[in-house]
Order: sequence, then C-alpha cells, then structure tokens
Amino acid sequence: MPVTQTAKKALRQSRRKAESNRPVKTKAQTMLKKARKDPTQENLNQAFSALDKAAKKKIFHKAKVKRLKSRLSKLLSKSPTQSK
Repeated sequence: MPVTQTAKKALRQSRRKAESNRPVKTKAQTMLKKARKDPTQENLNQAFSALDKAAKKKIFHKAKVKRLKSRLSKLLSKSPTQSK
C-alpha cells in the first residue's frame, strides 16, 4: 500500500479513472467480439463507434483502434453473408 500522501492520492485518482473507463472498455470489447463473430455492416458500425469513443477517451491507443478497424473491415469483405 502507498505510504506517502501523494501516493495515496495517486491511488485514489487511478481507481476513480479506472472505474469510469471500465464501461467504455467493456462495451468496445463486447462490440468487437460481436462484429468478429457476425461481420455485418450494422455490427461493424457499432464496433467502430465504440472503438472511436474509447480512443477519444484515450482508453485505447489511436493506432490500435485503426488496426482493429482495418481488420474488421477485411472480415466484412470476406464475409459469405455479404451479397453482391
């Protein structure tokens, strides 16, 4: 456990930030799994939105989000359910 006053404060701050970041991160991860399992345009849009929100709040690095979105886009083009 932290000993100094500043370390205690830093612990409180990090716990508070983790608490507020958790729902955004889990939503992004859930949407990502859903889009990978069933790559439809609607699922991809939801995943892209959730990933962009996480990147905006700096929960995920922007390069990681770009990479994930790129891989999801490739899944859509390979998808057999896509008619055209």
